[in-house]
This record gives sequence, C-alpha cells and structure tokens, in this order.
Amino acid sequence: MKIVVCVKYVPDATADRTFDPGDNTVDRVNVPGLLSELDEHAIEAALTLAEAGDAEVTALAVGPPDAAAAVKKALQMGVDAGVHVADDAVHGSDAVATSLVLAKALAKIGEEGPVDLVLCGMASTDGGMSVVPAMLAERLDLPQVTFAASVEVGEGGVRIRRDGETATEIVEASLPAVVSVTDQANEPRYPSFKGIMAAKKKPVQTWSLSDVGVDPGEVGLGAARTAVASYTQRPPRQQGTVVTDDGDGGRALVGFLAEQKFV
Repeated sequence: MKIVVCVKYVPDATADRTFDPGDNTVDRVNVPGLLSELDEHAIEAALTLAEAGDAEVTALAVGPPDAAAAVKKALQMGVDAGVHVADDAVHGSDAVATSLVLAKALAKIGEEGPVDLVLCGMASTDGGMSVVPAMLAERLDLPQVTFAASVEVGEGGVRIRRDGETATEIVEASLPAVVSVTDQANEPRYPSFKGIMAAKKKPVQTWSLSDVGVDPGEVGLGAARTAVASYTQRPPRQQGTVVTDDGDGGRALVGFLAEQKFV
C-alpha cells in the first residue's frame, strides 16, 4: 500500500506573527516556523498503518524553501520519503490553488505506483479552514472521509470513526481515498535519535510548478479567490494589577473581578 501524507510548514503559534506590508500575506520567511502540529496526527496515523502492514509512506509539502523543515520532521518521525514542491510563484496561494498543486504532485507521485491513501490533518494551524482535503478529493475524483478519530484499512477500503458532539459515526470508503485526521486520533511520536539519523539518508525530491504541470498563472496571489484586506497587530500585553492584602485583600480582589465583569 502507498500512503501520502500532506504536511504544511506554518508559523510558530507561540511567536509573534508578522505580515508582508506589501500584500498582507503571512510572513513565512522571517518568522520561526515548524511542521503544523495537526499534521503530526496524520503522520502518526500513516505510520501506524504502515507498521500494521506492508506500506510505504511519503510526506508531501508545498511552500517556500523553509517548508523543507516540515518534510524533514516527518522523515525523522519515520516517514519513508519526502516531496517538496517549492516555487516562488506559489507565494500568496489560497486553498484552491494549494489543492491544485497538491493534486498535481500526487498525480506525479502516482506515476511510480498508484497512491492508495492520502492523509491530511483536520486543518492547518495558520489558516484553519479545513477545506483543502475536500478540494483535493474533488480534484482527484476520490471519496473523502473527514475528521477521523481512528483510521483502519482492510479489504480494499478504509474505515474511520468520527466522534461528534452527540454521536459517534463509523464511515467507510473504498480505496483510494482522502482522509482527514483529528487531533484526538492519536499521540504523535517524538523523533528518536535513530530516526533523526536515519532521516538524513531518506530520499527527498524537490519539484517546481513546471515539474508537476501547473501554470504559474493558476496559483499565487494574483489567482487567489480570497485576500486579506487589512490586519491589526494585537496590542501588547498590559501590566497586571497587584492587589495588596492589608487585611481587606479579599474585598479588593472581588471588587476587581466584579469591575472586569468576571463575576
């Protein structure tokens, strides 16, 4: 079985996010970045399936040169190979364009053997739109099952468990298929020292848009159907209020909470 996990390089959520003042896009070059934490659950699901049977796992990323770090982390976790589509024309692409590049890259990966299962995180931690898996399934003309809390493969199909607020559903689809995985599905493994060293020898291919057959005019900010009109940086954190207890600290604290409408 051949499994491809779509991964994304995102700005570190704990760092201050900055924007390009020229086009209002998120700065992905001058800020710390990392593999999207939600994608780690998709990677773990793929590795678990691979360990249970005969499967090869490939990590696929689209993004700037630094996005190679997301592929590297996936390799360190245990993924067998990586593909990185890097092209300056991709800058500013929306979900529609991203799904196009991913679909074309998956088709190229499939030239060396059909892809049986495509796994994605439930959303990206920077955009959080949760629409790329559905768009990808539409472009590939494949069945899609979403928000999987568990993933099982057998007898030519995939079965997932989806946990909702009021019920749990068991959903099945024939293979090949696209599956998005939630952050409740598993506990992603940490890269071991052995995995880190092994990752250095694993194959990683870097492709341009021309390599996957995408016209630069179909992607990027110029082709985007959505754009950020404006943004406002969050205000700096204000210094907290110190309540001095001179015998009536309790009253002062309650008064402060009431003033802030916390009670």
